[in-house]
Amino acid sequence: MGAPRLNQPTFPVRGTGLEPARLLAAAEAAVTYYRAQLEHAGGPRAYLAGRGLGVVVQREWPWRVGYAPPEWSSLTRHLIATGFTAEELVGAGLSTHSRRHPDRLIDMFRDRIMFPVRDEVGHAVAFLGRAGPGSANGVPKYINSPDTAIYTKGRLLFGVAEQQERLDARWVPVLVEGPADVLAVWLSYSRSGRSGAVALAPCGTALTDTQAAILRELPGAGRGVVAAFDGDPAGRKAVDRAWQLLRQQRMPGPLRAAEFSAGADPADLLRRPDGRAQLRAALQRRAVPMLDAVVDHRLARLVNRHPRLLEDIGGRCAAVRALVPLLFEATSPDEAVRVGRRIVAHTGTGVDTVVIAALEHMEDAIRHVPPGTDASAGPETA
Repeated sequence: MGAPRLNQPTFPVRGTGLEPARLLAAAEAAVTYYRAQLEHAGGPRAYLAGRGLGVVVQREWPWRVGYAPPEWSSLTRHLIATGFTAEELVGAGLSTHSRRHPDRLIDMFRDRIMFPVRDEVGHAVAFLGRAGPGSANGVPKYINSPDTAIYTKGRLLFGVAEQQERLDARWVPVLVEGPADVLAVWLSYSRSGRSGAVALAPCGTALTDTQAAILRELPGAGRGVVAAFDGDPAGRKAVDRAWQLLRQQRMPGPLRAAEFSAGADPADLLRRPDGRAQLRAALQRRAVPMLDAVVDHRLARLVNRHPRLLEDIGGRCAAVRALVPLLFEATSPDEAVRVGRRIVAHTGTGVDTVVIAALEHMEDAIRHVPPGTDASAGPETA
């Protein structure tokens, strides 16, 4: 059967002018369809089991993980047959125009393990689609629903609606990269546990100001927030960004980072012997202050670009000057002292070198303060 044909005007945001309730109904119908397809998808089921996530195959709720078949228009045909219009499917981000044949409609997701994204009240509004285990090289690992009239990816965190009970119980929020990591952390704690960590993930974007504000308002934020990203350059950059956004939100609790070996993430750790206990320890007992991790990441990047940087006094002093601005990002005097000591230890310089560099940095900052600026808005450690 050919793909459905469509004459559809283009809107800046998909779904503009359509009835939101119909878009929500289409998204929920897609969740049900994808879930049914997973029952017959041996490869994706085996993949999830191999990653230690087999429980989401056996148990439908609360995640309702599914599978989008590889056919071009299987979901589109199914939903049109149940009464949805082509305009509604495009508006919900479930279907899109074929590039070769713009008058034909095809599925947005094909051959992907599907993770529904829910809004704060539990409505399915979008999807994160992970490439199937047999996908060809070069296929993006994840693709995400486009922004629509019912979904803005930078305004939601994956996993909030499904874990409301744990969030209400003041479990510590953990920021992770993607849905598999959220599920790994979810599985590492007993449902009957009185306390623990609850993982949430940006929806296919870098962390946004809005998402950072959501984290700040969670009941467990007073106990701290942990960043638990992959142990690779992209993961370290994500931790650094999380630090900048979360400290600007003046979080009510400490900011910490879980450290993983290169290329590893929470989902990888789950598969190891005694992986659940190791993951719990990494997220809580072994997590380090986030600013310490940011200092280490900045120095590692410097040394990666200049491998002999720390071999002479000139290079060590240059490293100190590059790291000293982080002193002024500390959220307390005690943290600033600890960071200063870390810079001394990592660069092999003396305390006086760090103090001089800090004074020079402050003098330079004062010289560049525009006339009329409120002088009281100084460093947080002042």
